Amino acid sequence: MNIKIHSAGFTADQKLVGFIQDKMQKLGTFYDKIIDVDVFLKLDCHAKIRDKVVEVRTNVPGSTLFAENTAMSFENATVDVFETVKKQLSKKKELSKGL
Repeated sequence: MNIKIHSAGFTADQKLVGFIQDKMQKLGTFYDKIIDVDVFLKLDCHAKIRDKVVEVRTNVPGSTLFAENTAMSFENATVDVFETVKKQLSKKKELSKGL
């Protein structure tokens, strides 16, 4: 599985990149046919609050799964989006077994 991390308007530090790669690598335990995972990191600046946005596109045979989450830190947003993608992959796995 290929994991690509894209940060918009800033450079992500190695600690954050390592954390995201470790989390996304674990997705392979829930569905073994993942082709690649694209992670997009963005800063959402409105008023005085700077929220962090994590978007994940997971390419599997026949479809692309998408999840997005916003939190006060990239780590928290990554954990939340990981759970969402994990549920989507489990559902995809169940549907593929039924065919």
